[in-house]
Amino acid sequence: MKKETTFIPAGLVLIVVIFGFSFTGCSKAYYGAMEKVGIHKRDILVDRVEDARDAQSEAQEQFKSALEQFGAVIKIENTDLKKAYDKLNAEYEDSEKAAANVSERIDKVESVADALFEEWEEELNLYKSADLRRSSKQKLRDTKTRYREMLASMHRAEKSMTPVLRTFRDNVLFLKHNLNAQAIGSLRAEFSNLKGEIDGLIKNMNEAIKTSNKFIADIKQ
Repeated sequence: MKKETTFIPAGLVLIVVIFGFSFTGCSKAYYGAMEKVGIHKRDILVDRVEDARDAQSEAQEQFKSALEQFGAVIKIENTDLKKAYDKLNAEYEDSEKAAANVSERIDKVESVADALFEEWEEELNLYKSADLRRSSKQKLRDTKTRYREMLASMHRAEKSMTPVLRTFRDNVLFLKHNLNAQAIGSLRAEFSNLKGEIDGLIKNMNEAIKTSNKFIADIKQ
């Protein structure tokens, strides 16, 4: 069956091309351009929270893969140590990229959230109705509270990647310069520590993903 394609207005394509590459220096221009085509900061925030959530889920899988490869290396007695190093180093590099992607996505969430809340605060002064202003102010306060809880959870997960990467890097470097049976013995001793760190990381990421889903559901109401 032929896949249905979605028509994207030429103007929107041009806007994305012009502004899409720069979310930092030209963020105000970007948000303003997107609002002109009906995409508001709230919509962008939801999209970026979803992206950050998905990046954490992908990082989880990558760190699990790295741990499995680490475990496979230390279980085999007659391992080709050069191949073992190459595989572990590739897993480490992929894990490092996954961690960097998580941090980048979180930064983008913070960027649009700051812009949204600043605009919301300013627009409270535009209300003529005191009741509507009070209601909007309470909504802003509640949204900020949920956002801060979600962001704190994201940052806990982000920080828990650092010790895992350090431990992983140390072991990969040690194997690189000690391609012998003694190196495998040292890796075996480190495995339980690495597993514990990755278990903690996965737990933190699951919590961050859970709070992200809750925030998305609440803000869409």
